[in-house]
Amino acid sequence: MAGEPSIEIPFGELKSQYHVIAPEIRAAIDDVLSRAWFVFGKHCAAFESEFAAYLGTRHCAGVGSGTEAIHLALRAVGVQAGDEVITAANTCVPTVAGIAASGAIPVLVEPRPDTLTMDPDHLEQAITPRTRAIVPVHLYGHPCDMDAIVAVASAHGIAVVEDCAQAHGACYRGRRCGTFGTAAAFSFYPSKNLGAYGDGGAVTTGDPEVDRRVRMLRNYGEETRYHHTSEGFNSRLDEIQAAILRVKLGHLDAWNAARRERAAVYGRLLSGTGDIVLPAETAEAFHVYHLYVIRTAHRDALQAYLRARGIATLLHYPVPIHLQKAYARLGHARGAFPVAESACDRVLSLPMYAEMPIEHAVRVAEAVRAFFYAEGPV
Repeated sequence: MAGEPSIEIPFGELKSQYHVIAPEIRAAIDDVLSRAWFVFGKHCAAFESEFAAYLGTRHCAGVGSGTEAIHLALRAVGVQAGDEVITAANTCVPTVAGIAASGAIPVLVEPRPDTLTMDPDHLEQAITPRTRAIVPVHLYGHPCDMDAIVAVASAHGIAVVEDCAQAHGACYRGRRCGTFGTAAAFSFYPSKNLGAYGDGGAVTTGDPEVDRRVRMLRNYGEETRYHHTSEGFNSRLDEIQAAILRVKLGHLDAWNAARRERAAVYGRLLSGTGDIVLPAETAEAFHVYHLYVIRTAHRDALQAYLRARGIATLLHYPVPIHLQKAYARLGHARGAFPVAESACDRVLSLPMYAEMPIEHAVRVAEAVRAFFYAEGPV
């Protein structure tokens, strides 16, 4: 658009990562093309095994997207049409889309004020006789309080399906996210910490029966060739994406370390700045900073100020689920979830990616400080 400032510091950027690993990626894709086997081949099977081993769980089934991972995982743990599934009011819409696809009714609860992950203290009051599952979201890369959530679920005989779409490699009490619930859902959207070059997802579980059901559901309910024992779907991780993910999995820990390094720069330079609330990292958590999200009452003015100085930012997520027009049927008005609403009104995601030059993080932080102290909020 004419008159728009040029972006000098992008919010995220995938080209630099590709240039580093291009020879590995090209070799992996060439191997798929030379074999001309594009669905359910050696790379999908190998990635499933390697990713399960990385997480420390028994099973992994590749599927078409993170939303489909939630959908199929819920069906595999026994969720049926009309059941209720609890999740956080401030999650991204795909979480709730996956719940709705299973036929279940989303039930929302407040996030914690510090980490913005699901608040376990609100779970008990949300449970009804129709509750069949809880979907805690490891939002922005910070793990939920899984001990408390699993304890509530176990007491009521309810399944837990972790939404790990933003938490590849994140840990809670030394264990990887994706190993605490009955099942877990991962997204491999390109911008994720572990991203494919297109859509992709996976369901992980320690339960062989849940894994068997997911594998049937993702492939039209087929148990053996041309024998369909249940209705199913087409939701498969293709060979090219699986081959790419195998390459990138080997770099994930280093990339997460780089994200944490950049987050530390932000934290050091922005601590005590204005009214900013910085991302929290609890003692039991290992945050992988899929996003670096600050909160300020001056969010919109700060975003405009940074944009005018060539710094791109985004909002994750400005409208809570209960105020989305698509989910008006849930029957909630503004004021129903004040913690979620307050957070959504204030969140601002600063540039964050593993290859981002450290000096860019410094420049962003300096610009944020200048907004508050050199010129003052406008």
